Amino acid sequence: MLKLIYYVPESHLESTKLTIFEAGAGGIGNYEHCAWQVKGIGQFKPIKGAKPFLGQLDELEQLEEWRVETIVPKDKASTVAKALKASHPYEEPAFEFIQILDIE
Repeated sequence: MLKLIYYVPESHLESTKLTIFEAGAGGIGNYEHCAWQVKGIGQFKPIKGAKPFLGQLDELEQLEEWRVETIVPKDKASTVAKALKASHPYEEPAFEFIQILDIE
């Protein structure tokens, strides 16, 4: 099992969650669409060659973003990552998978 963590502006929070849930993320036992989220401040500076969703080239941008965490079965990780990238507004969305140990 993996934990997916990604960052997204509020304008695309619900649509990205729905997309990754449809791709196989967010299931825990007899529950689906499970996620944890918190709002924070992200920052980036687009440089030459970037086509930013928000902000201007060569200017530091800071904005409110949501950090979303959810569970993904290993065999669904590639499909979920592709779905996230397709539904995310950023040219380079920040996300990661962390392996979760199954300790019984």
